[in-house]
Order: sequence, then C-alpha cells, then structure tokens
Amino acid sequence: MISRPLLSSAFRQAARPAPTFASKFSTPRFSPITARFLSAETKATIDKAVASAPVVLFMKGTPETPQCGFSRASIQILGLQGVDPKKFAAFNVLEDETLRQGIKEYSEWPTIPQLYVDKEFVGGCDILVAMHQNGELAKMFEEKKVYPKEFQFGPRAGITSKKGQFSG
Repeated sequence: MISRPLLSSAFRQAARPAPTFASKFSTPRFSPITARFLSAETKATIDKAVASAPVVLFMKGTPETPQCGFSRASIQILGLQGVDPKKFAAFNVLEDETLRQGIKEYSEWPTIPQLYVDKEFVGGCDILVAMHQNGELAKMFEEKKVYPKEFQFGPRAGITSKKGQFSG
C-alpha cells in the first residue's frame, strides 16, 4: 500500500508542467493553492494608495514610530536619501488586516515594508538597502524627481508621514 504523503507528492508532481529554463524566472511567487484573490474593492483602494504620492511606503507602524526593524531601516534609508516629505506617503499595515494581506497579493511580494515609486513596486527592505549601497536608489529618485529643490544630504531630510489613510 502506498502511503498517503507519497501518493499526494506524486500527484502534485504529475499535475505540474515540466519545468523549462524560462519558467524558473516567470513562475508566480505564490502558489495558486495558497493565493487568495484580491477583491476588486481592495485592489482599487490599494491602487489609490499607491497613486497618492510619488513615493509610497507600506510599513508596520508610522515613520515617527516604526513597529519593526525593517520598517525603521526603510524610513532611515528614505531619510538618508533626502526624499522630499511632500512627495511621500506612508501606510501603516498594522491598522488594517485587509491592507496587510492585500498589499502582499497586490505586489506578489511576501514581506512588509514595501516601497512604490511612481506607482511602480521597487521592493522590500533588503532591496532598498542594496540599492542604497550601490547608488541605484539615489539615481532612481533623481530620475523620478522626488528630491526637494534645494537638496541636501543628512539629517535635515527627515521623513514624517503625510498621514496615509487606508479605507478598505
């Protein structure tokens, strides 16, 4: 008699298409079995939030009081980069469970914080750190014109929230 886990594993393998070189790079980050589908209302609300400012950060906590180390690091990087606070919005995912789960499905990125620049998903904290260190983040911010007119590096460029309100 075949054991149940072995049979289940064999069934899943048989149901999957044969992997190709291209499929290794184009497969979804979430399995269709575990993916929850975004409601049209939640998607529209997240679209509106992403479009609310040139630089949008979905984080745990607020810029003034981040509730996790990755969110704190992301805020510090944005401050070091000199992002214009008038062109920045932050959304606290801890205030709304729909937003917390929805943003992960929206971006197909499993972690928070998540940064969007000009409505495009950039990445999470690890991506921000790498882009900050290699200069790509500064180049992108310059191209997208998210710096204040008289830009200066340093602590003067503090980020505070333009209170992003999520209603979903």
